[in-house]
Amino acid sequence: MREEEHGVMEMDDLAGSEPARGELHGGGGGLVETVLQPMRWVQMLCRELGATFVAGVVLVFGLNQGFAGSFFRVASDYYWKDVQQVQPATVQFLSVFFYIPWVLKPLWGILTDVFPVRGYHRRPYFIFSGILGMSATAVLAMGIGLSVTSAVLCFVGISTAVAIADVTIDACIAKNSIDKPALAPDMQSLCAFSSSLGALIGYSTSGMFVHHLGAQGALGVLALPPAMLVFLGFYIYELKKHQYNVKEKVFYKLSVAVKGMVRTIKYPVVWKPSLYMFLSLALSISTHEGQFYWYTNKEPPNPGFSQEFVGVVHAIRAIASMVGVLIYHKIFKDYPFRAILFFAQLLFGVSGFLDLTFVLRWNLLLGVPDAVFVILEESVSRVVSRVRLMPMMVLSTKLCPPGAEGTFFALLMCIDSIGLLAAKTNGAIVLRALHVTRTDFSNLWLAVLLRNLLRLSALGAIFLVPTADQTDVLLPQSLLSSGPAVAPAGDEEEMLLQLGKLGSHADDE
Repeated sequence: MREEEHGVMEMDDLAGSEPARGELHGGGGGLVETVLQPMRWVQMLCRELGATFVAGVVLVFGLNQGFAGSFFRVASDYYWKDVQQVQPATVQFLSVFFYIPWVLKPLWGILTDVFPVRGYHRRPYFIFSGILGMSATAVLAMGIGLSVTSAVLCFVGISTAVAIADVTIDACIAKNSIDKPALAPDMQSLCAFSSSLGALIGYSTSGMFVHHLGAQGALGVLALPPAMLVFLGFYIYELKKHQYNVKEKVFYKLSVAVKGMVRTIKYPVVWKPSLYMFLSLALSISTHEGQFYWYTNKEPPNPGFSQEFVGVVHAIRAIASMVGVLIYHKIFKDYPFRAILFFAQLLFGVSGFLDLTFVLRWNLLLGVPDAVFVILEESVSRVVSRVRLMPMMVLSTKLCPPGAEGTFFALLMCIDSIGLLAAKTNGAIVLRALHVTRTDFSNLWLAVLLRNLLRLSALGAIFLVPTADQTDVLLPQSLLSSGPAVAPAGDEEEMLLQLGKLGSHADDE
């Protein structure tokens, strides 16, 4: 049986046809055309994919991940440094727990795919994630004298809320990428633009809130994004299912989803690029906490950046991220996967040596002030990181089999999360082994150098990436055409009911 949110896309197909080539890729000259082109692009996505789908992407990626994620990053860094007063290596070890909800994304994917609540697959999970996020944020922001354990549990709750909302909207994105493969890069561009714009706002305001409210008080601002998730749960359009033998069908679909997931991952065209993405992420060990403690340390010769300036630097990172998305969308989205990922990974490793230059203070020998150099370094690294990430996301959507898009995309994101978790853990081990503490940064440059060399080593696995174009269908026909030969009892009646509702809804529009 079809997923009900697919009805939104079918509804739009009744009102519009496939986009013309010019609509997809833009065209025309002049200032007015340049200004109107993004608006026309969004209108095209609304027509082809559904306005509620586009709104959901903007809310989840723009507000919940972009704004909240960026605000959370700055406020939480200061929270652990100033409120809990723990060592940088300890912070990185604790942050491993924050990734556990993302490792469990296959579980959330299975829940959204095969366990409807009152006939809905998507709405209830948006509402639940919003309530969970608001509750965890309230305890963290208003709790006085929270222990480290309690604070970690609150952070895990916030992370779980974001992960559930993410996997819910990802299921819609993956399905639309299968149904309309030509729009897969455009959907990822919409996600990235929304996330980067939200991050720009979050980073621009985070330093000011931390300065005036303190790190713990500033975390209270994070109650707004999950509140909007509750609103999205009531707002997003979804057809309600009416089925017979619901319990039997749930377990049947669960069995089919798990078996299909296992069968799909065995195909070389699937496991090879998945392995490359894992290695690319895992080998880039994280030294973030050590660098953060270093450049906010007020004792000379450390940079001693203020809270407001840290927010400004992160805001510039967000702008650079949007520039990276624009560069990918305009230049690189038509390049083959292997070519774009090879050069992106190479530049990713090389750009890391700007960090090394900064930590060794060579920028001062060149006459470049710390503030100018860190803005240059962050801008370059963020553009390269975004160009590297975009084709990975497109590639992930191309590997999802029909009928289990949410579950399998969640599995791929779980693999990526394990890679990030490994990078955080190994980074913490390196920082502790090199005795990088709250006040001793003499060996920080060695950690950064090792990180850069490991990034470059990932190029040895580039052969795992397919040479196909980003608009090609990667899955074999046997997977694309697989499925139950006969619909379970009651599905035909359900399909007729859904079509009737679909026509009624189209008329209302």
